[in-house]
Amino acid sequence: QVQLVESGGGLVQAGGSLRLSCAASGRSFSNYIVGWFRQAPGKEREFVARINMSGGTSYADSVKGRFTISRDNAVNTVYLQMNSLKPEDTAVYYCTARLSGLQATTYWGQGTHVTVSS
Repeated sequence: QVQLVESGGGLVQAGGSLRLSCAASGRSFSNYIVGWFRQAPGKEREFVARINMSGGTSYADSVKGRFTISRDNAVNTVYLQMNSLKPEDTAVYYCTARLSGLQATTYWGQGTHVTVSS
């Protein structure tokens, strides 16, 4: 299995930037699809961004052009660079990881809080 620990959240003004990190344990991090979800107060958890084993990325329409996901397999870490932040980006951000196989388990971190003030 893999264990995930997020960091980098905090309070930022609208228009500012934050860089989230997710440190992963395990021997085969490079074989995992990793990504980010978020959950705002009173709302459902939603997909934010994903990066696969080959570096291919996907983004939610709401963050496309503002957020960038990347990974450094040498240090078992995935990043989420968040620019041009908006108050509606306020949420708890969760790191996820899963293998591509049938019925693969999705692993979740504990989350890191991001608050964007207007």
